[in-house]
Amino acid sequence: MKPNKNKIPNCISCSITHKTVFNHLTPDELDQINFEKSCNYYKRGDIVFHEGNRGNGVYCVNSGILKLYKTGVDGKEQIIRFAKPGNLVGFRSILSDECACTTAKALEDLVLCFIPANLFVELVKNNHNFSLFLIKLSCKELGESNKFILDLAQKKIRERLAEVLLLLKENFGLNKHGVLQVSLTREEIANIVGTAKETIIRELSEFKKEKLIELAGRKIKLIDIKKLQRISNAY
Repeated sequence: MKPNKNKIPNCISCSITHKTVFNHLTPDELDQINFEKSCNYYKRGDIVFHEGNRGNGVYCVNSGILKLYKTGVDGKEQIIRFAKPGNLVGFRSILSDECACTTAKALEDLVLCFIPANLFVELVKNNHNFSLFLIKLSCKELGESNKFILDLAQKKIRERLAEVLLLLKENFGLNKHGVLQVSLTREEIANIVGTAKETIIRELSEFKKEKLIELAGRKIKLIDIKKLQRISNAY
């Protein structure tokens, strides 16, 4: 569903522009994006694009959270990462002229700004600072993917779960009560850690018994962050 025209975010005055790659564009280039982009609302569970489809543009998250995952031969999801306000999604497949390597689904209600591929490529060609930042962003995401693969291969589930909880804290923060400001099902947590839902339920219960966390439905409160850091072997 397309938002009201009066509510479409303006890139120049958008409160998250300074957090994005678009901070490296000139006012004229931002005007060009404003003229050609479209913005759409998605409800939790809506699919934005499917793995294997050829994209025709890139997405900037204006509000809400998007999850990116791959689907195994058994149909099980493996969550690769989350995109939050200010994050750019789909740009690597456009620059490499390849099909999307992940599926993007709304984790919660969100607004995405869509920029056509031809305009995006034109900006990359004409603005060297913009291009350099995209290269750095690609390298950062590649490094995170390599670490993710290594963790799956070498770390125990208990270690991976502790690390995932800390990463969620780093990416989304805690509220004043110490509760993670992202709501995930047990299945979704399992799909990040790379294990079965039943295993995650058991491990979360163990963390609760050890007074590392508190659980209230989907809400997870982190109590002993230092011990979670030691368990994760990531710090």
